[in-house]
Amino acid sequence: MFNNGDIYEKNENGKVYCGKNIMLSIINLSAKEISGVSSLCTNFGSRLKKLFSSNYFEGVKVSYNKNKNLIIDLYLNVFFGYSVADVAYRVQENVKNGISNMISAKIESINIHVLGVDFSREELAKF
Repeated sequence: MFNNGDIYEKNENGKVYCGKNIMLSIINLSAKEISGVSSLCTNFGSRLKKLFSSNYFEGVKVSYNKNKNLIIDLYLNVFFGYSVADVAYRVQENVKNGISNMISAKIESINIHVLGVDFSREELAKF
């Protein structure tokens, strides 16, 4: 059951509550731990949203379909030299595993939007 982005689940042991900020933290950390991901991106509208919302993580948008399944959009930058398709696939898998292992929410889709390439000196030294 969903309410304002929070997840409630009732089972034989009691009720489980997962706030939206916990879910956003799981998604954010799952995406950032993949090698090749430079950062999660923001645009002007999301910067304004961050000022007025305490439960907002930049680069992550979570919405629900009519069946209450999650639709996750991630906006990120990739380091130069990494395969964009490979990084996007690994981010999708890691976010899916993180959500399914930590909270019981059904995911409809995880959409990866690569908005830029980072030419940082530390990553260029590896190549």
